[in-house]
Amino acid sequence: MILPVTGRSPLRLLALAAATALLGLTAGCAGTKAKKDVAYVARDVDTLYAAAKDRLDKGDARQAAALFDEVERQHPYSPWARRAQLMSAFSYYAARDYAKSVQSAQRFLSIHPGNKDAPYAYYLVALCYYEQISDVTRDQKITQQALTALTEVTRRYPNTTYAIDARLKLDLVNDHLAGKEMEIGRFYQRSGKWLAGTLRFRTVIDKYQATSHTPEALYRLVESYLVLGLPEQAQKSAAVLGANYPGNEWYERAYELMNKKAPGTTAS
Repeated sequence: MILPVTGRSPLRLLALAAATALLGLTAGCAGTKAKKDVAYVARDVDTLYAAAKDRLDKGDARQAAALFDEVERQHPYSPWARRAQLMSAFSYYAARDYAKSVQSAQRFLSIHPGNKDAPYAYYLVALCYYEQISDVTRDQKITQQALTALTEVTRRYPNTTYAIDARLKLDLVNDHLAGKEMEIGRFYQRSGKWLAGTLRFRTVIDKYQATSHTPEALYRLVESYLVLGLPEQAQKSAAVLGANYPGNEWYERAYELMNKKAPGTTAS
């Protein structure tokens, strides 16, 4: 049975594919309609699990999650309980209830840390944080959590498809965090707090040097050092910019600025 993917973003496809593999093991289970009310009604494990699967197949992810939770509650010692824990985590993810998805996935990992589906559970946690990343004008706590979770996937399971996707997302997360540092640094510049701004730009260069923000960070250092009366430091930053990004627009601006503000030095 293939999960519906209509309307889902490409970022969710890997999670959907993994969950499809899990659902495939339920082939042959008797189907039944799940009630909208999931108040306790004793049902055999096959019927209850099939009801949850049916809800998920029909796109009712939140109801499916509640029914998968019910599988574990009613049949905690059944082999299906373990699978229901992970499917509950996926269903909450599909319903965009990220907090409950993380909670369910982490519960699965705490009980079954060595299970063959543990890589997927770690990846699902990372996805939940990653898909909540906000723009750089807001608090970046979630972005840091995404960074930690994605790094954990690559550290624990470096040769999996989950790690491949996690590495791609890590590049975007680092670029996002660098963007936040740049936004704060530029704010300090506008406020006349030039020294505070240089600390932010140095963070970008030292910690996020592989991101797209590095050329501008170097240029902003040139600006800041010139205002602070440190032309030699400005020249060093301009030289690094010229050596690594010779055709970049930020280097051209740095070159012009150095010639204007510190004509006794060069930008290359």
